[in-house]
Amino acid sequence: MNGVHVPRRDLRQHRERWIEQGVPAVDCDRAAAFQDRWGGLALPSAPFYEGGPRILGADCPEGPAAEGWSFPAGSCRVSMAYGFMIGSDGAFGIDAYRWTPLHASTDGWVESLALAAHAGRWARTVTRIKGKAVESLDLVGFEPVPEVQGVTDTWWRGKDSLIALYRGEAVGMDAPRCLEAHVYGGLDGWGLHGG
Repeated sequence: MNGVHVPRRDLRQHRERWIEQGVPAVDCDRAAAFQDRWGGLALPSAPFYEGGPRILGADCPEGPAAEGWSFPAGSCRVSMAYGFMIGSDGAFGIDAYRWTPLHASTDGWVESLALAAHAGRWARTVTRIKGKAVESLDLVGFEPVPEVQGVTDTWWRGKDSLIALYRGEAVGMDAPRCLEAHVYGGLDGWGLHGG
C-alpha cells in the first residue's frame, strides 16, 4: 500500500490553551502523540466509508462523553454524516449518532487499508454484498485476521478468499441497510497472506 507524508501541524503549541478550556492534560498528550506518529500521513482511499480520512491528523480533543474524551483522526474526503475519531482507549472509529470503534487502534485501520489494496489486486473476483444479505454470510471455516484489530469492522480469511465486513455505519447510525461485505475470491497463498 502506498501512502505519503505531508507537512503536519505541531499540536504541542496548543496544549496550554486546550487545558485552560478544560481538556484534560492526558488527552492533550494523547492527541499530540497521535499527531507525532500518524499526522500528515495521506493514505489511499478506503473501499468503504467514502474513502476514509484524506490525511491523518489530530485536533483538539472533544468531550467529556460517557466513553471519555476523543479527538479527530483526520478530515473526511467528502461531506459526511460522521467524522473519524480516536476514542479514549485509542480505538479508531466514527462518531455518528454514537461513537463506534471500527478498529482497536489506528494500526488496525492502516492494516485494513493495506489488506484491502492487496486483496483487491490479487483476487480473481470481488463481490460486494449489502444490507440484510450480509448477515447470511457463512463464516464457518474462516478465521479472523488479527492484524486489522477489528472491533465493529472485521476481516476473515478462508482457504481461498478474504471477507471484509463493514458494520460501522450500520451500528453508528442505526442503519442496518448500511451493512456491507466485500468478498475477495480466488486467492492463492500469496493473495491470502502476502509476503
